[in-house]
Amino acid sequence: MAEPSYEAAQDTAGGGAPVAEQYIAYAHSVGMRLPVKAIEPTMQGHIAACNAAGPSVCIVTNSWLNAYSEDSASASLNLRATPAWIDTFLSGVEAEATAAKGEITNRQTTAEDLTVSIIDTGARLKAQQTLQERLQKLLAERPGELGELLETERELARVNGEIDSLKSTLAALRQRVDMSQLSVSYETKINPVSQGALQPLGEAFGSFFYNLASAVAAVVTAFAIGLPWLLLLGALLWIWLRLIWPRIRKKKPVT
Repeated sequence: MAEPSYEAAQDTAGGGAPVAEQYIAYAHSVGMRLPVKAIEPTMQGHIAACNAAGPSVCIVTNSWLNAYSEDSASASLNLRATPAWIDTFLSGVEAEATAAKGEITNRQTTAEDLTVSIIDTGARLKAQQTLQERLQKLLAERPGELGELLETERELARVNGEIDSLKSTLAALRQRVDMSQLSVSYETKINPVSQGALQPLGEAFGSFFYNLASAVAAVVTAFAIGLPWLLLLGALLWIWLRLIWPRIRKKKPVT
């Protein structure tokens, strides 16, 4: 779907008076599950396409690739691009995944309304620029005393700094509107008969004798700890049956 960098709505019912423009920042995310050997070439192809478009159209902001084993890897790509470039990318990404014998696992688009921030920042910038002109005119036309001149120059310096800051903020906000964010994640599509898929079974067989020995060792340890108590209980039981119990029976009265 095409997305404009801003939407200008016209109020025709109110005599054709224009309504304030809307500035929307879009963020897209795509998840791809691919064969392990296709992950790096696919990501590098996306990076090359972005670089070929030029920095005014697409900029790569971050990318990484982790290869865990021969059958497992993951990667991520973050970039900023114009809505038209992202439209083209999103329209072909599913076919690209299918051609690589993979699939798209998720797609998401979010929008953030920056209208209030941009209009407010622009208004503050305009007010500071008006104040800047007044201060410059005041310095040029009304020399005044030295103390007043220094105070006016300090105020002008503060206003200049505020203008630079507001310009930077406004530029950053407009860039978020003009160039949307795109995040692409790449994960491994496991082959059912691959080494990675059979790895848990192999690990289970490989650790069979170790687990068996550990179990036997636990039984031996428990027996060694309990043996003295068994001997003590056996001795006490023998004393009770051989020495104490016969005497108790003899002392019982005969009815």
